[in-house]
Amino acid sequence: MYGLIDCNNFYASCERVFRPQLRNKPVVVLSNNDGCVVARSNESKSLGIKMGVPIYQIEELVKQHEIIVCSSNYALYGDLSNRVMDLVQTFSPEVEIYSVDEAFIKFNGFDYFDYKQIGAEMHQVIKQGVGIPTSIGFAPTKTLAKVANKVAKKFPERTNNYYIIDTEEKRIKALKWTKIEDVWGIGRQHSKKLQSVGVLNAYQFTLLNDAYVRKYFTVVGLRLKHDLEGKPTIDFEDVKPKQNISVTRSFEKMLSSKADLRERVSTFAASAAEKLRKQKSNCELINVFIYTNRFREDQQQFYGAKTIKLPYPTSSTFEIINYAQKALDAIYKDGYNYKKAGVIIMGISKDETQQLSFFEYENPKHKALMPVIDKINRKLGDKIKFGGQDLKRKWKMKQNSLSPSYSTNINQLIKVKSGQYV
Repeated sequence: MYGLIDCNNFYASCERVFRPQLRNKPVVVLSNNDGCVVARSNESKSLGIKMGVPIYQIEELVKQHEIIVCSSNYALYGDLSNRVMDLVQTFSPEVEIYSVDEAFIKFNGFDYFDYKQIGAEMHQVIKQGVGIPTSIGFAPTKTLAKVANKVAKKFPERTNNYYIIDTEEKRIKALKWTKIEDVWGIGRQHSKKLQSVGVLNAYQFTLLNDAYVRKYFTVVGLRLKHDLEGKPTIDFEDVKPKQNISVTRSFEKMLSSKADLRERVSTFAASAAEKLRKQKSNCELINVFIYTNRFREDQQQFYGAKTIKLPYPTSSTFEIINYAQKALDAIYKDGYNYKKAGVIIMGISKDETQQLSFFEYENPKHKALMPVIDKINRKLGDKIKFGGQDLKRKWKMKQNSLSPSYSTNINQLIKVKSGQYV
């Protein structure tokens, strides 16, 4: 049996953990630089607020319904996510963390356990221990567990926040209820293709011929079909190093100076290089892109991108910044106001399989120096910077409604007096 635990409205729920006055009120959480809505409480959803809508488009709605607007506090969300996952792993040793707010659980050897009791206890332990509400689905396969989870989330009062697909009757009923576009693993294009042939729900998808599914939706689609039929086909995935690492940001204000863009690109490249070393890998390709604000129709628009192949695999911040700046030099155009930039490193290979070059190689001192810099920065908080970065300027995202880092910053810990929040 598989389980899927999903934290309900996770970012909004995290904001409510330390601010109980937000409970039962509409809450939205914004993306980087307070751009778009990336999380909504149930109260906000009922007001018709859509995911991804720019905040400026719903300003009147926010005022009318006194919606609480929060800037993204990823440090807080990451810490509470870790606490939830630690508790999840007390129920089974086999856990696959799927995202910041979701985890699959494999219950091998639990044949005589009562899943109703497990579901109720799991929900209660996490709600009491962390303060985050959850929905839990149990089923014989991962994909069916995802369906069961959606049922639990849609009907919390009737299901007590957990749902178990343990009979053929329940499986068929749940699949007929699940729209084809809501099936885990069915993308937008595949759902349109299926709808065009009369497949509107998950159950109808399972009635298709295997050969047809294999032909038009590849072996991945066939595995998904078998999983929905109750045949365990999609198992836990091995954790693999990322095949590309990207660091991209929108700027708090538009930039036109090449010097400012070079500083941003250098900072992004340094962050990407540190992530690369963390997974003990090297890269051979660097892509840099810049673009203007597409929402400003009154201004000239421009998008530029450049990929550079490195002469040798490296994880050195010095080298990655150097080539990232060369890529920027190749695409920068004067006279534009730029809103976003990014650095993507690709062609990633493991340290132990590094392909050396006869004619060019990086400074051997970098290999020993980089881990020392990483260790100091982790301990002291990014105190060491590189030449391409501005040592005086403090770049900060627009976060006008940022909540305190209650659990990750000792200076912002919540204070309690006489049993009340202050």
